[in-house]
Amino acid sequence: MQDGKHVILCIDDDQDILDSLKIVLEANGYAVAMAASAEEGLKLYKEIHPDLIISDLMMEEIDAGTNFVKELKALGNKAPIYMLSSTGDNLNMSIDFSSLGLSGVFQKPIDNDMLLSILKSKLQ
Repeated sequence: MQDGKHVILCIDDDQDILDSLKIVLEANGYAVAMAASAEEGLKLYKEIHPDLIISDLMMEEIDAGTNFVKELKALGNKAPIYMLSSTGDNLNMSIDFSSLGLSGVFQKPIDNDMLLSILKSKLQ
């Protein structure tokens, strides 16, 4: 937490996605940290110890998102992690996301009401 607010770390190489997440999350009382790459996200993670992480699946490299999650797992991460994917439901059927240590997958474009509902339930 930061200033009494839950901190959400958002990682995506698409600045429009980061900007829209920041607007929605800050408007609903969350503190937001943003990174444009998995490497930058890992550095931020170590600095701020976020309460929840939202990371793109495919960034600068095809498997950057999954490698990022594996790194977090190795560091002993306890924060819920959600992947952003343009493949969404297809990903849910083709990958056992819980074995990666993920709490779930958000389909792009993100349904803001669903996002906020999940955050509220995970961060109580």
